[in-house]
Amino acid sequence: MKIRILGCGTSTGVPVIGCYCDVCASNDPKNKRTRASAVVTSGDKNILIDTSTDLRAQSLANNIEKIDAVFFTHPHADHLHGIDDLRIFNIIQKGAIPCYADERTIARIKHLFEYIFASNEYDGWKPRLLLSAVNSSMKLFGLDITPVPIYHGRGTILGYRINDAAYLTDCSGVPEETLEKLKGLKVLIVGALRKRPHPSHFSMDQAIEFSEAVSAKTTVLTHLSHNIDYVKDSVALPPGVSFAYDGMEIEVL
Repeated sequence: MKIRILGCGTSTGVPVIGCYCDVCASNDPKNKRTRASAVVTSGDKNILIDTSTDLRAQSLANNIEKIDAVFFTHPHADHLHGIDDLRIFNIIQKGAIPCYADERTIARIKHLFEYIFASNEYDGWKPRLLLSAVNSSMKLFGLDITPVPIYHGRGTILGYRINDAAYLTDCSGVPEETLEKLKGLKVLIVGALRKRPHPSHFSMDQAIEFSEAVSAKTTVLTHLSHNIDYVKDSVALPPGVSFAYDGMEIEVL
């Protein structure tokens, strides 16, 4: 199983429009961050996690030409609003794409993207999606996939454990029952917005503390803002912890 980080940025992306800080002005490609998303590959199957606002550009940059399923973490715009770009994959694959999310996210998708599900003779080319609520562990394409509730500020969203890897973006805390589901991780991909505390996201230090709490062998910090410099801030990371970058590939053996 391989996980490719399609985007590791926060909702604004990096560089931020109108900002000329050192990170936004950096020429280092690892400081260029599209909105957070990842693809999990097992055999010839691709599972997309979130349809980020930058899905089209991410697919082109990473040669993604097939999406066999989508798992959504939550319905915020940066994780959802690239959904219309799924339609080209319908054409390529000649079929609908199964999509999984919690009930709140499904309701938001149906509300915001009503045209996808409505029968209207004036609508043109639109995605074909099969929405299903994910409430418990499931097996898909030979992978064990478990939705894990995590806190995002005052709300609760989903992360996913897939075999021995977990993807927890937009995380500010974890319920006790989720901790039990994260034991024995080989790879933890977790959000770390910035160095200063934030009410809805782990800071860099909080994400590292959480990684230690679950004893993950390898930890990758994602959903990074322009307050994180890939090179300068990497020196403060402990062994086994690294920053994500767009296009990063992680093999989970």
